[in-house]
Amino acid sequence: MNLPTELQCSSTRCEMTFIIMPQHLNALDSVFGGQVMAWIDVCAGVSAQRFARGIVVTASMDQLSFRAPIRKGQVAVLRSQVNWAGATSMEVGVRVEAEDVVTGERVHTSTAYLTMVALDQGFKPRQVPTLLPQSPTELRRFTDAEHRRKMRLQLRERDRTKLQRQ
Repeated sequence: MNLPTELQCSSTRCEMTFIIMPQHLNALDSVFGGQVMAWIDVCAGVSAQRFARGIVVTASMDQLSFRAPIRKGQVAVLRSQVNWAGATSMEVGVRVEAEDVVTGERVHTSTAYLTMVALDQGFKPRQVPTLLPQSPTELRRFTDAEHRRKMRLQLRERDRTKLQRQ
């Protein structure tokens, strides 16, 4: 099977919607944060698999802040796409919105950036295609993702240094 060597960001897009059901709700009638995190992971995984054309795993999720709740009676809408890709890993951005089904109004509730790694059949990291951002927005996301990656690597090195000193 010939896998593509280059892919556009747009070919990795995923949109998922979830009707908020009683099992998703906490005591305040808003969706559990852990449920939102699980949905984010699944949505990002679909985008990453579309890009890598195979098995992927989540390596990390950047800080997740909840800007607004998703309430009973609303619909959760998640949109994701690959923003950046290296040799074996990629950053996937996910935006979560709460939609009022009566008015159609959407409110941004959270954003997350996940690092996903492509794996081969032996569960070892494998090469991913080259990502080709096309639009100004995709180019901005690519550049922003490169900056976030540098920050992640700096934090990882700082943490390694701290552990070695202990």
